[in-house]
Amino acid sequence: MQFYYGHQMPLRILDEAEFWKHQEEEHTVVIRELVTGLEKEYVDALHEWEKALAKTHQQVVSFIETVIRSNYYLPYQLYQQVLQLISFCLEESERFIELCRQIKDESKVVSKNQTAKVVIVHIIRESEYFIGIARALLSQSYGQSYGNMAVPPQQS
Repeated sequence: MQFYYGHQMPLRILDEAEFWKHQEEEHTVVIRELVTGLEKEYVDALHEWEKALAKTHQQVVSFIETVIRSNYYLPYQLYQQVLQLISFCLEESERFIELCRQIKDESKVVSKNQTAKVVIVHIIRESEYFIGIARALLSQSYGQSYGNMAVPPQQS
């Protein structure tokens, strides 16, 4: 991964979140379509996750548009909002992974479908990859200057 984004690091983080939230949203459909006869509780959960992930995806897109319209100048408040959104994205991905693991481990239908297990493991790894990228980008962005303001270092 390259870390030379400088003052555009928040946009880089948002770009990653935009891509991966859309991927996770699509993954809910992949699981539902792949696993014929998936238990209703998981189908319902995946539908709810699809809606939630679509909403988060749209929030990320809105922030990207705001950053671009501001000519990449990030006042402190907007920068803090970006960090909060990315933190939410990370937590959301962790919870989505939990659901995927639950489906893989507890669904009777999935237990009999090796292809479904492999695909779900792949989906989990992709979400874990996003979490790793976002955390690395966040750690790189702390302490850098954006516009006329200095971003404070991460609090312990």
